[in-house]
Amino acid sequence: MRINLPRNFVRVNDLALRSASRIREARLPAISNTHVLTRHRSSSTQIPPGGLNSDLNFRSEVWKPHTVKGFQPASKPQSFSNIQPQLAYIAFGSNLGDRVQWIEQACKEMSKRGVAILRTSSLWETDPMYVLDQDKFLNGVCEVKTNLGPIELLDTLQDIERSLGREKLIDKGPRNIDLDILLYGDEVVDHERLKIPHAGIFEREFVLRPLAELIPAKPINPSSPWKTTQDYLNAVTEVPSRTPMSTLTPLGRSSEPIRSLQSNRKTLIMKILNRSPESALDSENSGKKGHTHPGNIRDSIDLAIKHSVSILDIGGQSSAPETENITANEEIKRVVPFIELIRGTGGWEGLISIDTYRSPVAEAAVMAGADIINDISAGELDRSMLPTMARLGKTVCLMHMRGNPMTMQRLANYPDGIIETVARELLARVAEAEAAGIRRWRIILDPGIGFAKTNAHSIEILRRFDELRDWPGLRGLPWLVGTSRKKFIGGVIGGGTASKPHERDWGTAATVAAAIQGGADILRVHNARDMAEVAKVSDAIWRY
Repeated sequence: MRINLPRNFVRVNDLALRSASRIREARLPAISNTHVLTRHRSSSTQIPPGGLNSDLNFRSEVWKPHTVKGFQPASKPQSFSNIQPQLAYIAFGSNLGDRVQWIEQACKEMSKRGVAILRTSSLWETDPMYVLDQDKFLNGVCEVKTNLGPIELLDTLQDIERSLGREKLIDKGPRNIDLDILLYGDEVVDHERLKIPHAGIFEREFVLRPLAELIPAKPINPSSPWKTTQDYLNAVTEVPSRTPMSTLTPLGRSSEPIRSLQSNRKTLIMKILNRSPESALDSENSGKKGHTHPGNIRDSIDLAIKHSVSILDIGGQSSAPETENITANEEIKRVVPFIELIRGTGGWEGLISIDTYRSPVAEAAVMAGADIINDISAGELDRSMLPTMARLGKTVCLMHMRGNPMTMQRLANYPDGIIETVARELLARVAEAEAAGIRRWRIILDPGIGFAKTNAHSIEILRRFDELRDWPGLRGLPWLVGTSRKKFIGGVIGGGTASKPHERDWGTAATVAAAIQGGADILRVHNARDMAEVAKVSDAIWRY
């Protein structure tokens, strides 16, 4: 009886036999009892004209064992390091020790070994699966480009696990780091050591959710090429997990991270400590300057602790409209000694943010003890800022703005709508930050209220903030909102009763409540005492 084999199988079989014949003709050392690695495309791809070898960028692999008699094993495994670069998707997870540190160290090791990380998902905190008596996991996915073949890539990842001290004592049990290949190009791999697509993709929300951040519309199962990553995620989430998953953003030191999708999370208060003489008055009540004077630093710290402040935001360059620039050196002189003084007093164990758009200032501040880099331009006013942020490895805040403080108010034109445009332009900044090497889980966003915005724009952002927060591609990222004492509040109040910054605290209170209702994670304020109370009551209403 004649059996009609699939066309691609016949071609691959012929290629394998011709290769074996050429090996014999060349009288190379023979191979016996080894595996021939045969390759074919997944059902979702087409064979290009000219056969399988005509386009090395367009292929799929299935690895199947075949015993070939009369051959001797090669001294080294076959290398695929000369293949064309491939996109691959690697899952990572950790539930022991400093989970973020383990994951970031694994990413660094991949980069050192020729596995270039292009993008990362958010970090998702998840309940354990299969073995339930263990701590929560942090899981995520990275998109990489590599010249390594699938087995070489597997060997590299397993070597990274070993170098970081991974010991597999219990299957699916606790681990400091776990690295798995989910996808490798469009290829299907069926090898005794490796299955691609990864067998667990289709049932695991903690894999599908981060993967859907990167490739939501990509078919990932050759046997069902019409189903995308998002389709599989939708099917899995029809059955709710015991605890809803949330993204996790580390902030630094021993501070609790932000879980921006956790409904009962606490809103964080960021206290403004301006070191520039032009900035808005920063006292709690009176409108008198002095809390940033070095002689009063102890009082400032005591007040911050008393009022449940989580972050001190220190700036040396005013970003008020039409404010004159100072030099980077002058800015460093203003902020670095102040940061050192705060850290040196011993009373402040919270976070410090450096408010700057200059990379030399950011680096000097981090060296002095800053934990967060808060850039009003999202890297656009200093082209070295994003690479510097990536190298320093700190959590960063990227704000929406156009132009610079001198020109921004002339650029407040949004014909496509303020929410749609801010979302689109922030997506572009996030993409550029990721291209510079900043991990997605290290990014906080700021809508930039008052920056290249009219009063009406600022009000609309607050009114529709939940839409912005849930915009495709932005969901899961934490948000900082800064409305404190801004001119648009005085414009709304009118009548000259809020002409001075410190007279706008009642109006600020309303914006704080609105921001919390819309989903803000951090509120940047001058009057920490009163706004902390507003935040507590707002949390009790909307976050429970």
